[in-house]
Amino acid sequence: MTSSRVAAVDCGTNSIRLLVADVDAAGNLTELDRRMEVVRLGQGVDRTGELAPEALERTLAATRQYATAVEAAGVQRVRFVATSATRDARNRDAFFDGVRDALGVDVEVISGHEEAELSFRGATSGVAGAHAAPYLVVDLGGGSTELVLGTDAVDASISMDVGSVRMTERHLHSDPPSAAEIEAARADVRAHLDDAVRAVPLGSTTTLVGLAGSITTVTAHALGLTEYQRERVHGARLPVETVLASCAALLAAPRAERTAMGFLHPGRVDVIAAGALVWSEVIQRAVADVRAAGGALTHVVTSEHDILDGIALSMG
Repeated sequence: MTSSRVAAVDCGTNSIRLLVADVDAAGNLTELDRRMEVVRLGQGVDRTGELAPEALERTLAATRQYATAVEAAGVQRVRFVATSATRDARNRDAFFDGVRDALGVDVEVISGHEEAELSFRGATSGVAGAHAAPYLVVDLGGGSTELVLGTDAVDASISMDVGSVRMTERHLHSDPPSAAEIEAARADVRAHLDDAVRAVPLGSTTTLVGLAGSITTVTAHALGLTEYQRERVHGARLPVETVLASCAALLAAPRAERTAMGFLHPGRVDVIAAGALVWSEVIQRAVADVRAAGGALTHVVTSEHDILDGIALSMG
């Protein structure tokens, strides 16, 4: 069966990631190269409305490295998708020009809805068949969190302006965060969830699937890993209580303790507390809403397949 060699780039608020893969006409994806750099493109965007010069340079430097890898792999099609931080930035044209110079393609600033659809397609490509639908896919990024409910396709979705970087900059300033800071952050997330459930009926969830760096990091902690092991994190099905306990531990840990955690990427040390807080709030709300609907949500599934896989599959 004929296949196309594609490169997908996902540039979010905290990290920029590359996937080079072969995709055939039946929608099968063979991964060749997957990379991630923490560049914190969204540094200060929530406060200033602009991309910081140093954040822009970090991101374009990583893009130039990816361009070298893409050329060496003989890629036929490239798609560069940018999400929350770029949607919010007034000076995004400088970013667009830099990416075009490096990769020869235009940046696609996608809506929260399209981000949700790509995340759902990528995540369910990795778990469908192993777990029962409907799936609630939660893509917890640096600037936004997407909630997507569906079976074979998206039935309902929403993008919330809460994420690990945004919540850190808004609320969590102490080391470790104070009780008052934590309560303010929780109240912020809960208010967004109150709005979100009007669009996405969380009570219809059968399988809760989490993806992206904050959630995979929480999963690594819950698994007791001493170093990050992608093959163990992907597909992990853990009791809700275990995941919530890891969220609480990461939220309470001082920076020095987090830095010593071998599974935790150095670029996530400063924002994982907020990421864990957001994830814990989403889990608890989903559990409560499923219970209110007469069901039971007892476990959480983690997927290493995410929006990158969705972007790559969209080019197949």
